[in-house]
Amino acid sequence: MIISRTPLRVSFFGGGTDYPDWFRDHHGAVLATTVDKYIYISCRHLPPFFDHTLRISYSQLEHVNTVDAIGHPSVRECLRFTGVDANLEVHTDADLPARTGLGSSSAFTVGLLHVLHAYRGELATRQQLAAEATHVERDAIHESVGCQDQILAAYGGLNLVEFSADSTSVIPVPLKAARLEAFESHLMLFYSGIARHASTVAAQQLARLPENRRTLSRMYDMVREGHALLVNAAWRDFGELLHESWVLKRSLAASVSTGRIDEAYARARHAGAFGGKLLGAGGGGFLLVFADPERQGAIRSALADLLPVPVGLDSTGSQIIFYQPNHGAELAASGRRHGALAYQR
Repeated sequence: MIISRTPLRVSFFGGGTDYPDWFRDHHGAVLATTVDKYIYISCRHLPPFFDHTLRISYSQLEHVNTVDAIGHPSVRECLRFTGVDANLEVHTDADLPARTGLGSSSAFTVGLLHVLHAYRGELATRQQLAAEATHVERDAIHESVGCQDQILAAYGGLNLVEFSADSTSVIPVPLKAARLEAFESHLMLFYSGIARHASTVAAQQLARLPENRRTLSRMYDMVREGHALLVNAAWRDFGELLHESWVLKRSLAASVSTGRIDEAYARARHAGAFGGKLLGAGGGGFLLVFADPERQGAIRSALADLLPVPVGLDSTGSQIIFYQPNHGAELAASGRRHGALAYQR
């Protein structure tokens, strides 16, 4: 049995500039962090006592005999990529729902690649995991996804990530312990109850790139501004820049927000929030609110129709948290020597 743990992420500034469609011709950047909410993926050798050779367990249960028959696109393409094609069971659990703007699809792909490399006896680097997950999602599955989620899931922590046609740079943002704790205390997360496919919303935004050029350029500039405010400025200034960024993001496409979300965000601001945004591509999922801790009780009351989710920061990135690679294979060998009945006992 091998188990990986991979964090979800919260992006503050620059979302939309991390798509190759944009940064091939313009620079892109994001300021984002991973949080203490995770996707767990386990894999083990599947003993040869079943009428299937692959068992995939997520919100559905798949029993198949070939990789090509797997319905889950990320599992199918990750197995193809790593060359693992039989005698495997994969199981996934998550702290929060999928399709909610926290980069869960990319975290799943990073975590699955991590555990499959470990299953093969390979030590995968963070850079490798991010690059391979991006390849699987963009080139194999053909999803309309950016490139920040894979990097954040693999590396973890609070980072400024820069994108260009030729390179990607991951720059950790060091904050003193007291400053980091204060920043964390200003973060509030609320679940809207709306799940959506991010690639659908993103595709609409990508179709409007020419007309959104000025807006995206301004959102790119906000990354450096947000970084400077995060390191040394009043928290109100950071929150107000976050609000400005959300106003710009809403203009990228009609699908970014909804009337219900806009109304909830207005209530949060009226109750004292400095700023906030809908996480991910938009359309639903989690609403991030940035507020002074003294105002958070009033904000929770104002958003009583939404589910509050306590959130803290993560600094670990994707990890293998349990590694016992040969246990299943040894049991299978014992079963072949002594018969299936001996194995079942």
